[in-house]
Amino acid sequence: MTQTPATALLNHLAVPMARVNDLIAEHMRSSIPLIPQIGQHITQAGGKRIRPLMTLAAAQLAGAADMEQATKLAAAVEFIHTATLLHDDVVDGSDLRRGMPTANRVWGNKATILVGDFLFSHAFELMVAVNRLDVLDTLSKASAKITEGEVHQLKTANDLTTTQAEYMRVIGAKTAALFEAAMEVGGLVSTGDAGQVQALATYGYELGLAFQMTDDALDFAPSQTQLGKDVGDDFREGKVTLPIILAYAAGDAEQQAFWVRTVQNLKQSDDDLQTALVYLRQHDALGQTLQRSSAAAARAKAALAVFPESRIKTLLLDLADFAVERSH
Repeated sequence: MTQTPATALLNHLAVPMARVNDLIAEHMRSSIPLIPQIGQHITQAGGKRIRPLMTLAAAQLAGAADMEQATKLAAAVEFIHTATLLHDDVVDGSDLRRGMPTANRVWGNKATILVGDFLFSHAFELMVAVNRLDVLDTLSKASAKITEGEVHQLKTANDLTTTQAEYMRVIGAKTAALFEAAMEVGGLVSTGDAGQVQALATYGYELGLAFQMTDDALDFAPSQTQLGKDVGDDFREGKVTLPIILAYAAGDAEQQAFWVRTVQNLKQSDDDLQTALVYLRQHDALGQTLQRSSAAAARAKAALAVFPESRIKTLLLDLADFAVERSH
């Protein structure tokens, strides 16, 4: 089987990533057994650790001679990401993440939120250890932006008046901001110049947009089951994502009434998901969403033009394509 670009990137960065994993394990230790239990649980369900890999890749691409600072920042990025997952599952009332019960389902909301706070504190401990104010500034601002995005998403939940611009602001904050910061801090601890650091940040931001828009399209695809979720989870929760925004805007009065009943009022019957899929296909809402994702991926790839050709650059270009083309 051909390996995915994410796996290829992991293999290429195996040595520094092993150090990142050691740091994560070290900083997840606690005399309170519940903390490492919950931390390990969410880590096991957390996917491929794309964000810390991006920090390492950015540092290598921009010429870092010593990867030790990058490994600390990569671990910090992963802690920020993991903490937000714990908090998000509580906010969303989620029961499943990548085929495993969520921490809040197993241990309850209070413990889950507190362990998320524990991980945030250790993320900042790792940042401080690097002793760079520019790095601390970048990641602290990203953390605040992620929270703003989550609050904004609460505002747009079940709201069919949400515009495409509002949707882009939400995913730009809740998803793309950490991708952006992960790349930027890798560049900051390298020998790259200001233009290269900005290029890395742009790549990360656009890649984050691409990943999120593809995720929102995949929620309505049969292959979504590979994520350990059911097809249409976002629909059932009334999340107003780009496919729904597009289908609602293009629909006639009968179709718009359907979206109001099912998404805005959350009055759903067993066959409503199939009806939703029909309307999404009729207006090519999923195709349009993937086109937007592809455009973001193209912008990400274009940002890397300032760097000479190399193996790590090729892997990052491939990762941008994967963000659009993946089925899981």
